[in-house]
Amino acid sequence: MPTDTDRRNDPPTDDAPLRPALKPPRAAAALRETLGRAVPVAARSLPRIRIRPRRREEAPAGRSRWLVYLSLLGPGIVTASAGNDAGGIATYANAGAQYGYGLIWAMVLLIPALAVVQEMCARMGAVTGKGLTELIREEFSLRWTAFVMLALLVANSGIVISEFVGIAAAFELFGVSKYLAVPLMGFFVWFLIARGSFRRVERVFLVMALTLFSYPIAAFLGGPDWGQVARQTVRPSVEFSGTYLFSVVTIIGTTISPYMQLYVQSSVAEKGVSPQDFPVTRADVYIGSLFANVVAILIIVATGATLFVSGVTISSAADAARALEPLAGPFASVLFGVGLLGASLLAAGVLPLATAYGLSEAFGFEKGVNRGWRDAPVFLGIFTGLIVLGVVVTLIPGLPLVQVLLVTQLINGLTLPVVLFSVLRLVNSKDVMGKYTNGRVYNAIAYTTAILVSVLSVALLVNTALGLFGLGLS
Repeated sequence: MPTDTDRRNDPPTDDAPLRPALKPPRAAAALRETLGRAVPVAARSLPRIRIRPRRREEAPAGRSRWLVYLSLLGPGIVTASAGNDAGGIATYANAGAQYGYGLIWAMVLLIPALAVVQEMCARMGAVTGKGLTELIREEFSLRWTAFVMLALLVANSGIVISEFVGIAAAFELFGVSKYLAVPLMGFFVWFLIARGSFRRVERVFLVMALTLFSYPIAAFLGGPDWGQVARQTVRPSVEFSGTYLFSVVTIIGTTISPYMQLYVQSSVAEKGVSPQDFPVTRADVYIGSLFANVVAILIIVATGATLFVSGVTISSAADAARALEPLAGPFASVLFGVGLLGASLLAAGVLPLATAYGLSEAFGFEKGVNRGWRDAPVFLGIFTGLIVLGVVVTLIPGLPLVQVLLVTQLINGLTLPVVLFSVLRLVNSKDVMGKYTNGRVYNAIAYTTAILVSVLSVALLVNTALGLFGLGLS
């Protein structure tokens, strides 16, 4: 017959669940007796040291919380600031030089529109952990995905070229040849992203965004009539002309550029922002949208107070910087040039990244700044190819760069409705977003923006077509 000791040594079965061989008091007594024999008397005479676990409230909770918040900042501010790129600066400066303060009203209306559109895409990135074109590929047809990506590729390629044109123009303002500056800056942007980490890239982008503070200073140096600025913002004089319609569509296209939606969603997803952490990212998006649009308004104010009053016409951001010098002083011209350089460098990194994210997600390739060439060759190959394209085309002598810039901004404005309606369908899908779909206010602002942009884009296309037969608005 098996003894109690044998039963304790038998392996457990389903009928006999595992239980301790000794009751806790007996086990503790046996352990003390064993230790008593093994440990010398001198050691047993040492005082007992009680180790107490550190309480959670003893940790520097306040500082840690702020560090967490700061680590979540970046995508919204970087994306919105990249919208004030070389093409954007040229568009805003031209609006001020041509219409004075007459188009500031459009920029004011675009503040909530940009904030809502960017927030929706950032929220989708946090909830799904996927980029925009990846969701479009999963939820839409292959033809629609291919159409969206083709339009974005054409528009983004042209804008990448315009960013390096802006870099060249900024350096030439300071007496540096573009044939030296553009290849060096192209290599700098490529090396930063292709050989860096996401966190390091984002920090450098944030530093570049700080150069946009030069435009508010330049605006004040121009000595604007702030009362007149306020009056024309509240009671604008809208013109019914083809050039005015073209200016409005290009302003919308450069302020809510489709590549911005691609980048903010992909960067939030790659950063690993969760729905619980998203309120901080939402604040980041709102702050970035407000900052970028205020900067754009002040660019219009700076050129409206100087170039419009003097009847000076411009065709690029570099022209605006040169024209400001005799009217607002050399310091204003230098500030404009510094802002142009910083904004162009920032967008020269963000735009190829956004395009690489979009194409890689749309066709299922590995992506991410933290991945190397072995893991994401297509992603880094697209990024590298766009950098090379921008550098090479910029160095071609005699290229009509201004026309390229305006056409790409126009394509942005025409592509925007396609992207916006795709975003609205995705963000309101319960299957995609669960409980994080849009509310009524968000949908009201977003649908109003999408419909107005669509109407303006169709009107511009119709007017352009009628202009071929001499029937359009001039």
